[in-house]
Amino acid sequence: MNEIFDRVRRVVAENQQIEPEKITIDSTFEELEIDSFDGVNLLFGIESEFDIQVSDEDAKNLRGIRNVVDGVERLLNERKAGGGA
Repeated sequence: MNEIFDRVRRVVAENQQIEPEKITIDSTFEELEIDSFDGVNLLFGIESEFDIQVSDEDAKNLRGIRNVVDGVERLLNERKAGGGA
């Protein structure tokens, strides 16, 4: 999970122009001042970084960094288990 968190933190930091050190695993989007518009852009960045597709339903439930990391980890594991790319 550390590598995934590091990559998520980098994408969030670049996307939101926030110092990476201010982003923790427990940071919420509210604390980071990420609104719904920023969230959409952030989601595109995460999908691109990890070559994944986040469903609209999953996207609605994202409220913080831990949600993103857990979701990315789940999608990567599903892809690995399915043998797909």
